Amino acid sequence: MRTALWLYLFLFVAFFDLHAQYPILTPFAISIGAAPSFIGLMMGMYSITHLPGNVIAGYGVDRYGSRLFIVFSLLGAGIILLFQAYVTDPWQLLLLRSISGFVLAFLSPACLSLLARLTSDITEQGKLMAGNGLVHTLASVVSPAAGAYLVAKIGFGTAFTILGWVLIGTAICALVFIKEINRKLNNSVAASGQNPLVAPSGSKAKTPAAQSVPIPWLIYLLPVALSCAQGILSFELPLLAKTREAMMTTGLLFSVVSIGALITLSMLFLNRLPAFQRTLWGALCLALVYFGIATEVPLPLAVMLLFVGMAKGIILPALSTLLIELSGGTRYGRTFSVLSIAFSVGAFLGPMLAGQLRDHVSPYYIAFIALMLALALLPFYKFRTLAPNTQFSKTG
Repeated sequence: MRTALWLYLFLFVAFFDLHAQYPILTPFAISIGAAPSFIGLMMGMYSITHLPGNVIAGYGVDRYGSRLFIVFSLLGAGIILLFQAYVTDPWQLLLLRSISGFVLAFLSPACLSLLARLTSDITEQGKLMAGNGLVHTLASVVSPAAGAYLVAKIGFGTAFTILGWVLIGTAICALVFIKEINRKLNNSVAASGQNPLVAPSGSKAKTPAAQSVPIPWLIYLLPVALSCAQGILSFELPLLAKTREAMMTTGLLFSVVSIGALITLSMLFLNRLPAFQRTLWGALCLALVYFGIATEVPLPLAVMLLFVGMAKGIILPALSTLLIELSGGTRYGRTFSVLSIAFSVGAFLGPMLAGQLRDHVSPYYIAFIALMLALALLPFYKFRTLAPNTQFSKTG
């Protein structure tokens, strides 16, 4: 598990660096003359340029491994941040953010695929996914406030330069310390050609039709809706900051979301529940929280954001575990590539819709509708096409 520890360390640094930009990008764009609608376009382009990178990563990671893709992603993102420090025009920022979206598209599928290959036991894989969520959350607890504080003290240009060099240094360390591992879910089962999610021989589930089960596409509607809602939140919160001092408050609000996720990630007993149930109920709770924000329920915004984070802390590791269960222990790169594509599509739609419609309707209503639509469509999938003993089919 030494590789897992190194990977967690590099992921922590990378996520810290990337999340530190959340509360400062929008004020920076405004400072160089960008309008809110243009900022929505910029955030959307960052997400849509993820798509070609996700597609390449899906096939490339399965064929060439994760290590080089992780290094390329971190190195490319660091170099772009160095250029970003000297941007003076909104269109220059749009171009750099679009390129950054492409190079960072390789990071998540490569990391999740490598984590999934570290063990052949599906329970241990679930724990590794929870560990990834925990590292991601720990980094994002302090990084937004740290990024806002950094800009308030030294300015945008110097802050972007420092963050860029940190990513470049992390990429060099990843090249040295991360080792490639190629292990499937169950080597003996894979050799026999049987789907590891199918019940053991002697049960009713040993028919040939049950040996190869595709992942239901409707599952990917949830990550689209989740990232759409997150994109709306990432678009709206920084608009509260009108001054550099106000960025500190915005950074703290992003940290509150991460603290909420940390709370539920620490509830290890939740991992005993079926992954599909955790995904479904977590998404329902998240939708209700966004509805509460849109209707301005009499609770402080910080409390509502804490609830947002708690729901995300339930959903994200459960969703990764669910996809591992349904993947059959093969093609992890493609499985998590499609997941990243779904996240990218939602992250493109969220800021774009918020930027265009915020003068007519609360963007948080859009987040609520997207989540509820994804949840409402899930029961229409034909559950009988899944292996009978998967946690997904048990809840159907």
